[in-house]
Amino acid sequence: MTSAFETWQLFAHGRVQGVGYRAACAAQATTLGLGGWVRNRVDGTVEVVASGPIEKLDALRLWMAAGPPGARVICVEVVTVEVQSFEGFGWLPTV
Repeated sequence: MTSAFETWQLFAHGRVQGVGYRAACAAQATTLGLGGWVRNRVDGTVEVVASGPIEKLDALRLWMAAGPPGARVICVEVVTVEVQSFEGFGWLPTV
């Protein structure tokens, strides 16, 4: 049984910049077969938009809550947004 396909916008709060979070997040999303992107925000958060099956999105959310070594994640906000289609998973410039 395959779950529904969704697009989530996620925001990681805490010490998530300068610790390799974006690269590790992109690698994790790619491993999970998700499409989308990751970027730093000037407010110190990391923003992710990812599309795929709900169980894969939830796996990414759980990974984001822990992050790579050196990160100290306080919380991960999740918003379901309009479904989008992406080819692969990339990085966007800081906003």
